Amino acid sequence: MLDVPGHAVIDKTTLVGGCLRLPLQVDAARLAAEVDALPEAFWGSRGGRVGVHQPAEAVFLRGYAPAEGDRPVEDRPALAHLPYVNDIITRLIPAPPLRCLLARLPGGAVIAPHIDRAPYFFKTLRLHVPVATHERAWMLSRGRVYLMRPGEVWVLNNSDIHGVWNADAALARTHLICDFLPTPELLALLARGERDLGIVDAVVEARIRQAPAPGPRTSALPAG
Repeated sequence: MLDVPGHAVIDKTTLVGGCLRLPLQVDAARLAAEVDALPEAFWGSRGGRVGVHQPAEAVFLRGYAPAEGDRPVEDRPALAHLPYVNDIITRLIPAPPLRCLLARLPGGAVIAPHIDRAPYFFKTLRLHVPVATHERAWMLSRGRVYLMRPGEVWVLNNSDIHGVWNADAALARTHLICDFLPTPELLALLARGERDLGIVDAVVEARIRQAPAPGPRTSALPAG
């Protein structure tokens, strides 16, 4: 699915800014334990993602990577092993889930600055739920640097330039990432969210911006 017909483009600059923390909480220990127990056979690949996302492993729980073409958004086998994740995306978040994945960025890795392109991304809201992280895993969005901690739920403006630096050489950073259409209930949560949690950090921003861009074969493909 590279578009969501019948739905309008979202003004994420107004709704989100760079990143916005929702007034929601998840059980961080339960989520981490459940993902840790996911059979290792599901890991070990990029899940079909290309371009800037090549440093990260990915397990798709719903849908497919955009580079795999215009495929349907449906539950994937890994989701059957993750009942609490399923509860988060179908009950805690007041909107139907679309594309969802687990993304694991190894220590020291960088996701280069990029915009998630394709009509689908401009019409959906991308939520991040930290699964395993630490105090040196940085998200850059719209010139501000954010720390996303376990137990929190964030909205990322992926229609603007963003990137990631896992600055710890040893510790991985794993997030649950899921897209949703902007239902009235979800928009009401955004209106109550915290917007001004990012900081200016020239060192972090410079490190992310120094990451090599994808090669010509993959640069035209929609990210995400």
